[in-house]
Amino acid sequence: MVRGLYTACTGMINEQNRMDILTNNLANSTTNGYKKEGSTSEAFSSLLAYRIKDQTGIGVNTQRIGSVSLGVKIGEGYTDYTQGSFKQTDNTFDLALSGDGFFSVEFTNKAGETSTKYTRDGSFTMNQEGYLVNTNGDYLLGTNENGATVRIQVDPNATITIDKSGLIFENGVPTEQLLITNFADYNYLEKYGENYYQAVEGAEMAEPDAQVYQGYLEASNVSIVTEMVDMISVTRAYETNQKVIQTMDTTLDIAVNQIGKVR
Repeated sequence: MVRGLYTACTGMINEQNRMDILTNNLANSTTNGYKKEGSTSEAFSSLLAYRIKDQTGIGVNTQRIGSVSLGVKIGEGYTDYTQGSFKQTDNTFDLALSGDGFFSVEFTNKAGETSTKYTRDGSFTMNQEGYLVNTNGDYLLGTNENGATVRIQVDPNATITIDKSGLIFENGVPTEQLLITNFADYNYLEKYGENYYQAVEGAEMAEPDAQVYQGYLEASNVSIVTEMVDMISVTRAYETNQKVIQTMDTTLDIAVNQIGKVR
């Protein structure tokens, strides 16, 4: 019976983790280019049912206490990279990617160190020097005619157009190319900050097949209705486990304080 308390507890912890992820998805439902997250659940193995720090056994401090399931444990988290819908803005420097790939951005941390991050958020503006930056002030990266990676800088007085391949034109003259980066396996990407991704060890580059759409932004791929339905399901599962614990607690109380009472 006491094991049942721990089984119900693991269920509550797992549902709490799911709820945290769902609320984060809902909070970012209006964030440009946001990709929703999810989590998996795994059954506890019976081999994990041990007595911890049990000194009754000679020479060992962990013994198996049976094959009764100890409930559920939190599995791996994942990110759904499904493309979000496009919304038209008609702003010159609002860009959206259709297909696989990310905008490359020069990120500067508080220590002044720079590194390349990746994002699907294509909301950019032009600063006073003519560089294209996002809402964080980080620079959009591209390549020049020599193939070198550079910050995208445009003439404030020119008419700027960007074709689907990411080539930038100033008054009809091609200048720089947007640096669109893709990866062979997105499992080697991890989230950084609010809406950035960074490559981890083992990440391999792949040929991007994304097309650039000027005057559009990619919305998040979060379905508010789906998340709300899942939230209701999580809440009910949490309450069920809670009632199991309350019932077992009442039963234990009767067993200890009433059945065992000496008359």
